[in-house]
Parts: sequence; C-alpha cells; structure tokens
Amino acid sequence: MAGGMPMPGGWTLSMAWMRMPGQTWLGAAATFLGMWVVMMVAMMLPPLVPALSRYRRAVGGPGDVGLGARTALAGTGYFFVWSLVGAGAFLVGMPLVAAELRSAVLARSAPIATGIALLLAGALQFTAWKRRHLARCRACDLPGSADAWQACRFGLRLGAHCALCCAGFMTVLVVAGMMHLWLVAAVAVVIAVERLVPWPERIARTIGGVLLAVGALTLLQALGSI
Repeated sequence: MAGGMPMPGGWTLSMAWMRMPGQTWLGAAATFLGMWVVMMVAMMLPPLVPALSRYRRAVGGPGDVGLGARTALAGTGYFFVWSLVGAGAFLVGMPLVAAELRSAVLARSAPIATGIALLLAGALQFTAWKRRHLARCRACDLPGSADAWQACRFGLRLGAHCALCCAGFMTVLVVAGMMHLWLVAAVAVVIAVERLVPWPERIARTIGGVLLAVGALTLLQALGSI
C-alpha cells in the first residue's frame, strides 16, 4: 500500500486505509467509502456518460418529463454497485494494513504483492471472462421499458458488469496505493479506452501485455531487494 506512513524497508501505507486516533471502525469505514465513491465517480463518469446517453435515447420520448430522474436513478444504481465493491475492499484491506503495521516482514513483502497483482491483472485481460464482461459493458443491455424499476436494474446490471470487467485494475489500485493520483488517473484512462475506442479485444490484450511486463519487472525488483 503506497503513500502514507513510512514502513520498514522503505515501503509505505496508504492513508486511505489507516484509522485515525480516536476514530471508530465505523467512522474509518465511512471515511474510506467516501473517498472511494468520489474516486469512482471521477474514474467512471467518462465511460458511464455514453451509456446513459444510449439509455435516454432508447427509452425516452417527446415530452418525457421523468426521463432525467430515471437517468439519475440508473446512475445511482451503477455507483451503488461500486460502493459495495468499496465496502468489500475495506473489509479485506483494513486487516491486511493492520497486519503490516505490526510486522516488518509483511511490510517488506508489499512490493511483491504489487508485482503479483499486476501479473494477475495482466493475465485476466486475455481471458474469455474479461471479453464477455467488456462486451456487456459496451453493449449496455438496454431495458425494454422506461419505468423506474427498469432504470434501476439497468444501472445495477451495468455496474456489476463494469465492476467484474475492472476487477484486475481495481486490485492493482488497491494493492499499489489509492493515494497515488497518477495511478488513479492511469487506471481511469485505461478503463475509458477499453470502453470507448474501437477494437476492444485488441486494446484489452495490449493493456494485458503491458501489465504483465510491468508486473514481472516489479516482482523481479522486489525479489532482488530481499
């Protein structure tokens, strides 16, 4: 985890994961989720806006005064899914951070975890599972009716496909450090490119190759420093 309290071996912990003095676990979770949701909104709006535009064209009609509200409901459903992902990340990440604070060995092994996360994310880019969810993210699975429940279902379904498609990227982001703005920006650009440019499968494989190369280099460097 990068970007915070210095740790043994020169590694650092992200402040996003740390419970402040006097802060309850519930307060720490609320703070983390607030940061997570803001980050997700900034990262996911570029690919989400075209999907919501397609939704409006598919279900809207002349004089449809409720279309804006239903579009907002679809967006809310989308980010609700990402909030659940953030809650899961907190439940997994906080105990690991606490363990690193107590163990110099675990702290020094964090760069190895980053290398492994990069390799796994790179390998995931070549799988049929990735291609399936990426295709569904791009196709949007537009609803057949325009009621509020279908708008909510559309947002939830799109959010689920997007979260599954981005699982590798999110793992790298959480492991390598959410406080690095350059890393957040890089992940946001990669996600937008996958969703918006032509030849998505070719783009996904190219990104996978880059992740594998960077992961191998990171892991070799980490093992060499032990």
